[in-house]
Amino acid sequence: MAVISMKALLESGVHFGHRTNKWDPRMKPYIFTERNGIHIIDLQQTVKLLNQAYNVVRDTVANGGTVMFVGTKRQAQETVKEEAERCGMPYVTERWLGGMLTNWSTMHARIQELNRLEELRDSGDIARLTKKEGLLIQREIDRLLIRLSGVRAMKRVPELVFIVDVAREDAAVHEANVLNIPVLAMVDTNCNPLGVDYVVPSNDDAIRAIKLLVAKVADAVLEGKALRKEDESAEAAPAASIEAKFEKPRTQVERNPRPRAGKNRRNQGG
Repeated sequence: MAVISMKALLESGVHFGHRTNKWDPRMKPYIFTERNGIHIIDLQQTVKLLNQAYNVVRDTVANGGTVMFVGTKRQAQETVKEEAERCGMPYVTERWLGGMLTNWSTMHARIQELNRLEELRDSGDIARLTKKEGLLIQREIDRLLIRLSGVRAMKRVPELVFIVDVAREDAAVHEANVLNIPVLAMVDTNCNPLGVDYVVPSNDDAIRAIKLLVAKVADAVLEGKALRKEDESAEAAPAASIEAKFEKPRTQVERNPRPRAGKNRRNQGG
């Protein structure tokens, strides 16, 4: 069963691509037709590929993985932040910082510095500093919060990156590719899909289209979390029963991971 209907996609304008003179020929397989100088996206493919993407996100999270949401364009910022927070995943809605993935150790050090400065401020020790020093510390906290608030809970690089507008977020795509982290993305007709493992052909400019598809990815995350919780409960129950029966500490049994969905990286020519 499809996770989204053709009607919902049409009503949200997911099918509207860019002007034909702005297209990337590598998106030709995902284009249905041209109308009044605008490319129309093949929504049958969008439905099929969104189903696949939904399953990948769900299974990634069910296996204990993390999905990073990325959308720094004005139309996407609010939605990406809200949906990522709703499903409890990290996000980037301000400028992508170089090395966010490929130099994660440095990013993690910045997060630790943010935590240290906040602890200093909240402990009252900042009162011992001059007014100017206290102001400088608060400004640094504010600067780091703007850049890192969405990823400060991350302990490692994510297992999957979800991107709105790969043309704008080309640095994020590149870093994920370097680390062999799968990329799932909303890809418009003016974008290069070759760095994307899970292409969802879609209008990536209309707010309604962004809201619809980002919410579906967040729903997949929540379903994956629910499945993981069920698996953990199912594993714990037999072990607890054995422990009660034999009255001795149970041996931890390693959980069999779910099979990871394959990639659909497309290698279309120009």
